[in-house]
Amino acid sequence: MVGSLLITLLRHCDRVTAACLAQLVNVIAPIMTEPDGPAWRQTIFHPFADAARHGHGQVLRLALDSPVHDTARYGEVPLLHATAVQQEDGTLTVFAVNRDSTRPLELTADLRAFNPMAGQVTHTALADPDRHAANTLQHQDRVTPKPVTGTVTDGGRLSACRRCPGTPSPSRSPPERPQVPPLDPVPPHNPRTSKER
Repeated sequence: MVGSLLITLLRHCDRVTAACLAQLVNVIAPIMTEPDGPAWRQTIFHPFADAARHGHGQVLRLALDSPVHDTARYGEVPLLHATAVQQEDGTLTVFAVNRDSTRPLELTADLRAFNPMAGQVTHTALADPDRHAANTLQHQDRVTPKPVTGTVTDGGRLSACRRCPGTPSPSRSPPERPQVPPLDPVPPHNPRTSKER
């Protein structure tokens, strides 16, 4: 949920210029502590850390093609929630959340405009088979970002994540594969540039 919220903030950075986290320690916070004891990172710490590290530069508009989920309140909601940010040094970061709690999604993206062979491709995922899992005093690192293998670029197309570590086993039907058409920077007349704070 926190990763999806941060994606929403990045996607609307032309209107949202600052966002704050109310509680930093304990209760519903990214850092937990015990009196006279240790402190540890809660699961929600990691999306904030990734957004702070990689979420500055030029936010790109994505044209997503994703399977959807019918909801009573909002109608059809895409199962893939994503955005991308290109930093000044040319590094491209794709932030993506699979909203389906039972099946993995494979993501493909057309990166030909970004010369994907010029740099290394890395992929991490924050997941656990129990979607209610938490980092606790006894298990402080239960849910942490893990490297995902098998993410490749071929002919300028990125293919990622048939099954990320920590996700539930696939259902009998194969996962649907959302397609991400070429990424385009937001037009200059309406810049959506996030700023380091």
